[in-house]
Amino acid sequence: MRQVALVTGSSRGIGLAAAEALARAGFAVAINGPVADAELHAAVARIEALGVPVMAAPFDVGDTAAHAPWLARIEDTLGPLTTLVNNAGVGVLHRGDLLEVGEESWDRCLTINARAVFFLSQAFARRLLARARPEGLFHAVVNVTSSNASAVAVQRAEYCVSKAAAAMVSKALAVRLGPENIAVYDVQPGLIATDMTAPVIEAYRRRAAEGLTLMPRVGEAHEMGTIIATLAAGKLPYTTGQVISADAGMLVPRF
Repeated sequence: MRQVALVTGSSRGIGLAAAEALARAGFAVAINGPVADAELHAAVARIEALGVPVMAAPFDVGDTAAHAPWLARIEDTLGPLTTLVNNAGVGVLHRGDLLEVGEESWDRCLTINARAVFFLSQAFARRLLARARPEGLFHAVVNVTSSNASAVAVQRAEYCVSKAAAAMVSKALAVRLGPENIAVYDVQPGLIATDMTAPVIEAYRRRAAEGLTLMPRVGEAHEMGTIIATLAAGKLPYTTGQVISADAGMLVPRF
């Protein structure tokens, strides 16, 4: 049987890179974006060219009522899900003084970056536990959070809070699902070149070269995709609950 993955927020960036890496590993993949737009269809075509079963799954992860129906639709099309990659995320509406953060930006970050991760994982886990799972297939939840789960970026405090919440979701899920042989991982990217970071990536490049990261460069989406696929394929056996700091050593304490 084939591994089947849903990757949220996979029409571009780290999500698309993860979908690509999973497809290269033989996974069937459901590509998710909030709407069925040209970007989503282009991503599906890109994965389809790799020769694996693929489908578009256009739904807003923040809409919890959509979770169970879409998981069912994916399984009807691609087969039983083995893997959930919670990658969809949003940034702040405006960078600035945390004393000026508004409720709209706070709610947006917490809804997509944390609440959606919790409830989509819950719906996914319920499906897995309700059926027999064939031996030989690895089952996992891989959450993509951020280095900001622990490191403060004071100009986007609400984003940091949401990622810290998502990191705790990962730990709680690992404790609950470990006895069921479902692994849970928390991938925490650092300075990665994506559409989301495009406005500040040159500043990040300078800071990386000046020593902010131990390896003096920013990361690339395809590198995150490789990490996610490695975890999803069970290539770190006998592990769960791990935080993977994909940050070139940025958060290593030093004098």
